[in-house]
Amino acid sequence: MPTITESLLETYAESDALGLAELVHKKEVSPAELVEAAITQIERLNPRLNAVVHRLYDMGRARAETIDTTAPFAGVPYLLKELASSWQGAPITNSSVYFKDVVAPADSEVVGRIKRAGLVLVGKSNAPENGWSIATEPKLYGPTLNPWNEDVTPGGSSGGTAAAVASRMVPIAEASDGAGSIRIPASCCGIVGLKPSRGRVTLAPLGDYWYGGAYFLSCTRSVRDTAAYLDAVAGAMPGDPYTPPVPAESWLELSRRAPKQLRIAYSVTPPNGTAIDSQVRDAVLKTVATLEGLGHRVEECDLDLDGDAAWKTYTDMTCVQTAAMFDWLEPAVGRPVTPADVEPVTWAIIERGRATSGIQHITDVEGVRQIGRTVAGQLQPFDLFITPTLTQLPRPVGYYDMSEPDIDRYNAKWTDSVFAFPFNISGQPAISLPLAWSRENIPIGVQLVGRYGDEATVLAVSAQLEEAMAWRDRRPPLGG
Repeated sequence: MPTITESLLETYAESDALGLAELVHKKEVSPAELVEAAITQIERLNPRLNAVVHRLYDMGRARAETIDTTAPFAGVPYLLKELASSWQGAPITNSSVYFKDVVAPADSEVVGRIKRAGLVLVGKSNAPENGWSIATEPKLYGPTLNPWNEDVTPGGSSGGTAAAVASRMVPIAEASDGAGSIRIPASCCGIVGLKPSRGRVTLAPLGDYWYGGAYFLSCTRSVRDTAAYLDAVAGAMPGDPYTPPVPAESWLELSRRAPKQLRIAYSVTPPNGTAIDSQVRDAVLKTVATLEGLGHRVEECDLDLDGDAAWKTYTDMTCVQTAAMFDWLEPAVGRPVTPADVEPVTWAIIERGRATSGIQHITDVEGVRQIGRTVAGQLQPFDLFITPTLTQLPRPVGYYDMSEPDIDRYNAKWTDSVFAFPFNISGQPAISLPLAWSRENIPIGVQLVGRYGDEATVLAVSAQLEEAMAWRDRRPPLGG
C-alpha cells in the first residue's frame, strides 16, 4: 500500500480532477496513491460530515490497479450518489429501508462511461430517501452536514456529493437533479453544479423518468472538470426520447473559448411572490455587473410564470411514476413496499400516485409540457438567463422534515427553490456557480440558464466568471 504524505494530501486537496489526472498522465502519482489519499480524507472528515454512506475502498483499490492511465480522468477518486445509478457490486438503496439490502447486479450505461473515463469509485454519497428533498437527512443513514457551517443544510438531494466535493474528500462526484438537486447543493456548499439539457445524458437502462424532468451529471470545484465530465458521459442511446443537438467540438474545448458579446437577462423577483434574501439579491446583481464589465448586454426580465401553480402541476405529475417505480423494483426486494419501509413523505407520494387517474395524470403531463414551452419561449431571445439558485441562504438542518405525512404541506416548504425547478420542466441547461459568500461565510450560488442544447455558452461564460470572480482558493472550515 502506498505511503501517503501530508504533501500529497495537500496536492490532492488543492487539485481539481483534471489536475490529478494530469499528475497520473505524467506518472508523478499513481492511481493507487490517489485512492489512498481519498481514503485518508474520507476517514478524517466523514465522521463529522456524514457525506459518504458506503465506503467501497476495496473496490477502489482493486480498480486502481487496472486503470487506463491515458484516460481523461485516469485514477481520479469518485463517489456515486446513493440514488438510481448502478455500479455492479455496489449497494443501491435509494437511502430507503425498503431497499437496504439491494446490490446493483450490473452497470447502468452512464457508469460504463464513467469507468471508461478512468474514474475510480471509492464510495457512495448520502442522499435523502428517494431523492425527494433539498436537504440530505435520510433516516437510514442520518443527516449530512455542510462543511461551511454544520448548523445549515448542504442541500439535496445531492447533499452528500456536494459536502464531499467541497470538503476535498474527492474532487468530483455524481449528482442528479429532479427539481434542483444538482444546483441547490452546489449553491449551499460553494461548488459547481450543472444540470444539463434534457436528454443530454441517457438514463439507460431506464427509458425515461418524470418525462425528462430527471437529470444526471456531477458536482465539481472547477468549470473545466464539469465540461470534461460532460464530454465523458454525454450521449443518447438509440431510441431515447430526447436528443439535444451535439456540438462539433468538445465541451471542454468550447468552455475555454471566450464568447462573443451576449444578450443576457436576469431576475431577482421570485415567480411565486415570495421574498428574496438581500445578500442573495446582491450576489446576483454583482454577477450582472461583472458580466456587463466583460462586455455583455444585460437587461432585467422576470419570468412570466405562476410559480406555485407550476410547482403543484409538476409535483403531482411526478407522484405517478414514483409510485410505479416502487412496483417495478418489488422483485429486487421480494415483497411489496409498506408504510413501515419508507419515510412518511415517500409513502404520501406513493399513495397519491396510486390514487391518480390516468386521465388526471395525462392532464398533468400536458400541463407540464405547456409550462416548459412557456418558460423556454419567454427566454428564447436571450443567450443566458441569470437568477439566484436559491432565494434564501441554506436553511437549518431539520427544516425539510420528511416525517411530514402531508405531501402538499411538505412540498410547500420548497419555496426557496422556485428558480430551480422551472428548468427541469423546460429542459434547458442550468448551472450554479459559487459567486458570493454571506456575512456568515456561507456560500451563495448564482444560476446561469442557457437555451436548450447550448451547454457550450453556459460553460464558456461560467469560465469567464470563474476567472473574474474566483472561488478556487476558498476552502470550508471542515475541509482538507
